[in-house]
Amino acid sequence: MKKLKTIGFILCLLVSVFPIQAQQTLIRAGRLIDTHKKSSKKNVDILVEGNRIIKVGKTLKSNSATVIDLSDKTVLPGLIDGHTHICLTPDYSSNPPVLYKTNTYRTMEAYKAAKRILNSGFTTIRDVDNEGADMADIAVRDAINEGMFVGPRIFVSGWAISITGGHMNLTGLRPSIDKKVEQLAIIADNSDDMVAAIRDQRKSGVDFIKIYATGTLRHINRETLEPLSQLSTEEVEIMVNEARRWNMDVAAHAYGGTGAYHAVKGGVHSLEHGLFLDDKTVELMVQNGTFWCPTMTVYFPDEDASEADIRFHNRIVAEHKKSFKLAMDKGVKIAFGTDIGSMPHGEGWREMELMVEYGMSPMDVIHSATVMGAKLLRKNHELGQIKEGYFADIIAVDGNPDDDIKKFRSVNFVMVNGTIVKNN
Repeated sequence: MKKLKTIGFILCLLVSVFPIQAQQTLIRAGRLIDTHKKSSKKNVDILVEGNRIIKVGKTLKSNSATVIDLSDKTVLPGLIDGHTHICLTPDYSSNPPVLYKTNTYRTMEAYKAAKRILNSGFTTIRDVDNEGADMADIAVRDAINEGMFVGPRIFVSGWAISITGGHMNLTGLRPSIDKKVEQLAIIADNSDDMVAAIRDQRKSGVDFIKIYATGTLRHINRETLEPLSQLSTEEVEIMVNEARRWNMDVAAHAYGGTGAYHAVKGGVHSLEHGLFLDDKTVELMVQNGTFWCPTMTVYFPDEDASEADIRFHNRIVAEHKKSFKLAMDKGVKIAFGTDIGSMPHGEGWREMELMVEYGMSPMDVIHSATVMGAKLLRKNHELGQIKEGYFADIIAVDGNPDDDIKKFRSVNFVMVNGTIVKNN
C-alpha cells in the first residue's frame, strides 16, 4: 500500500510539472465565414484544443494535432436554433403526447431529436417549452453536459406558463377527467401562482422562462385575425421581475395584437412567432431591444387540410411575411428559430430558405443563426463565431452558403464542443 501511495505521488508530481495537453485538432478551411463582420476569407486554419478554439490564422502548425482537410469547403460556426421543441413530434396537435406517451418515452424521443438537429448543423438549440414532458428536456441537456452522449448545447425552459382556457390548457375533456389529466403547461391565473411557477421551474433547473402572452391558432378571430390576449402588462412585469431575481430571461409566445404589445411592454427578452406584428409593437421592440424568433415555416397549411383551414393559414402566412419585412425594415433583432418539432427534426434549413425568399440576404440569415442566436442566449462571448477562446462548434458545407442558402440542406462536417460527430 505504501508503495502504491508513493507511485501515486510521483505521478501527480509529474502531471503538475508536465501537464497533459488536451487533444488538438487542426482544421484547414478553404473558406471561412466571419459571422461578425459578415465576410469571408480563403485558406484559414483553425486550431482546436479540447473544446475550445485556441488559434485562427494562416498556415498554422501543430506536431500533435489531428488534421482535418476542409480545403474544398466553406467553414463557419455551428448554427443556433433559437426556438425548438425536442420533446415534440409533428403529430402532437392531433395526438397530445401527455395523453398517449410516457415521459420516459418522450425523453428517448427528445434524445433522438437532439441528435438529428445536431447532424443537420445546429450545434446549439434553445428549447422553448417541453409541453408537458416533465423534465425530459432538462434530462437530455444534463446528460449531454455530463458527457453521457454527444449532442447539441441545449438551453431549456422546462414547463411554460399559461392560463385556464388558454394555450396549452387541454380542451374538450369531461370536467371530472380534465382535473386529473396533466396539462401541457403550468396553469397560473393570478400573480402569486405565476411567481410560484417560476420559482418551481428554477428549482427544477431551467435556463429561462417561457410564457404564453397570447393564445394559439384556435384562439384567433378568423374575421379580424386578432389573437387572444392572455396577460396584462402588469402580469408580464411580475414574471419578468421574478425571473430576473434568478438571473433568467423570459421568452413570450405572442402572435400579435394586444397580447404581443403587453409582452414587450412588460419587458420580455424575446417574442416568439409574432404572426401579426404592427408598427406600435415593432417600434417598442426596437426601443426595448427585444429579440424576435419568427418561426414562419410551420404555419403553412397541411396538404390534407380543409379548404377553410387552407384559406385561414394562407392569410396567416401572408400576414407573417408582412411582419417579417416590417421587422427587418425597422431593425428588430431577429434571431433564427424554427419551432422544429412542429415540423420534422433536422429540417431547419427550410426556415433559412424561407427567410431568403422573404427578402433577407443569405449572409444575414447566417448572421441571424449564429451571432444573433448567441446574443439571444447571452453567450456571444463564446458562441456564434470562429474565434480564439470560443467553443469549438464548427460546421462545413459545399460551395458558398452566403450566396446560396440551399447549401445548408447538406452539412458535410459537424464538430460540437471539440468533438467531431459528422465528417463526410
